[in-house]
Amino acid sequence: MMKILKSSLLALSAMAVLTGCGGGVASIVSTPIENIDSLPLKAAPLSDAQLKTWGATDLLSDTIPGMSVDKAYNELLKGRKGKTVIVAVIDSGVDIEHEDLKDVIWTNKGETPGNGKDDDKNGYVDDVHGWNFLGDIVEENLEYVRYMKNLGPRFKGKNESSISATDRADYELYQKATAEYDKEVAEAESTVERYQQILSQLAPAHEAISKKLGKEDYSQKDLGSIEYPNTTEKQQISRLSQMLGYADTVPEVIEQLNGGIDYYKGRLGSHFNMNENFREKLGDDPDDFNTKYYGNGDVDGPSLKKEDVKHGTHVAGIIGAKRNNGVGMNGVANNVKIMVIRAVPDGDEYDKDIALAIRYAVDNGAKVINTSFGKYYSPHPQWVWDAIKYASDHDVLIVNAAGNEGFDLDGIQVYPNDQKGTNAEISNTFITIGALNYDYGSEMVASFSNFGKSNVDVFAPGVKIWSTTPLNTYEYLQGTSMAAPAVAGVAAVIRSQYPRLSAKQVKQILMSSGLTSKTSVILAGDESNTDNFENISRSGKMVNMFNALIMADKMSR
Repeated sequence: MMKILKSSLLALSAMAVLTGCGGGVASIVSTPIENIDSLPLKAAPLSDAQLKTWGATDLLSDTIPGMSVDKAYNELLKGRKGKTVIVAVIDSGVDIEHEDLKDVIWTNKGETPGNGKDDDKNGYVDDVHGWNFLGDIVEENLEYVRYMKNLGPRFKGKNESSISATDRADYELYQKATAEYDKEVAEAESTVERYQQILSQLAPAHEAISKKLGKEDYSQKDLGSIEYPNTTEKQQISRLSQMLGYADTVPEVIEQLNGGIDYYKGRLGSHFNMNENFREKLGDDPDDFNTKYYGNGDVDGPSLKKEDVKHGTHVAGIIGAKRNNGVGMNGVANNVKIMVIRAVPDGDEYDKDIALAIRYAVDNGAKVINTSFGKYYSPHPQWVWDAIKYASDHDVLIVNAAGNEGFDLDGIQVYPNDQKGTNAEISNTFITIGALNYDYGSEMVASFSNFGKSNVDVFAPGVKIWSTTPLNTYEYLQGTSMAAPAVAGVAAVIRSQYPRLSAKQVKQILMSSGLTSKTSVILAGDESNTDNFENISRSGKMVNMFNALIMADKMSR
């Protein structure tokens, strides 16, 4: 049964008009059509094939809220050659040897690989495919834990009455950080304990019932077919049946629980670690902006298994995995080269690394920068703001992830951002992206996505996104981290096809050309918290590549 959504969408269609003699390349002319007041939506779950490509679908023809990427290539870009665009991925690093990425990795032509010299005189030795500002660092603290370490010697054990007026701000910051630390550590410890308790009951139940049924991947129907279960088996069947509500098979649930235990134990050993100085091995002072040339050119990180670069590899694939090569998946952009800048550890990034990463990208030719990371504390925000302004001054677009806590960013500040404590933007080439779900309608905003009428600009696909992961693998990941590179890919296509358009104009196109809806959407996964989709971002729209190219063509004339 098809659901009908009453919404107001503004769509644009296009027709090709041949130019000049000899059958020249077709130009694009926009043709507005009527608002769509009702739209049939898919009631059935998406197939595996649909899930793997849903971000490229067209809302009008496929009834899935993708970005109309395939439609744009099929109807607007056939036969059109573009200019190669460099997109910098500031992230955890990228597997540059991945089968679907190796052909789209940027190479610094001014650098001779492996000779130990700074051939292009940019200050970075052997920066062949980008730069690694982390060196061999993988794990790091959260920023508020670093605040606790720095401020603890001054304030630990003191009460407010003993704090001088000049120290009051630092003391309040220390108290806030300590409260958050206590809360987060307690949550991590209790989660580990809870998961371990579940496993202690689940594992023997699974073993017993698997033996009885003769298989491990049993279903609810299989459990119901067990005849004359004894009391113990009834308890086991009940428990296993409940677990099958969380995954297709019990082994998958066990894998998820073990993964959760590893994740939270890892956080306790790294994010919340009060004893180890992770930065020490790099030999750089993160509070001194005068030292800028540290790290190395190893952009795929120190691990041979490359687990630490999964996030960045996934992001890079969304932007520009080689299209139509018969391997893996298609990135959003063609004619793109990925500049890899490793500056985001497993933990919170340092402001200094991010500021220098942005400047490196700008100085080495990137026209789009993707920043799929963020934090809620920043000791040196001015360094990053200056770098964002530097990018803007050099006509570079920064595409930024909004964050995954379900927060209204109009009431809380997240870093990086382009707003210096007010609603006045310091840059007009910085765009912040929220995440969409593939279920169009009330649940089309990802339950985790941050939002904000002033501080989020536009939305794009970010739930269950299929993309490249290290060692020639592919996985589903989700987050605004996946929505941002989708938009960065669209931006790269616009800059490729219409290189005379400025970064400011590209941002305007991305925000103005998308589709909007007046439907009420659930925010932060809380059914009691709703608002109209058009009210939760500055543009009120979802990015649409087809419409963006039409608007870009018109604007470039």
